[in-house]
Amino acid sequence: MDAYGITYADEVPMPPARHVKLFRNGPNQAVRIPRAFELPGEDAIMRKEGNRLIIEPVPAKSLLGLLATMTPLDEDFPSL
Repeated sequence: MDAYGITYADEVPMPPARHVKLFRNGPNQAVRIPRAFELPGEDAIMRKEGNRLIIEPVPAKSLLGLLATMTPLDEDFPSL
């Protein structure tokens, strides 16, 4: 954890592997993610590498991406 209280992924100890059950959700196969393996946010990226299934959190938006979603202020700022 740094001075701002941010914990980085490489600093978090990995929980031990867990046996989980696969189930069907309509036509899709699904798995419940145990609390110890929770991902932040509501979206994730999934890919397959060989016989491994990799699920990662979606990276946080960049500052430029965040600024692009904001509406401009309709205020005049005093000159210096």
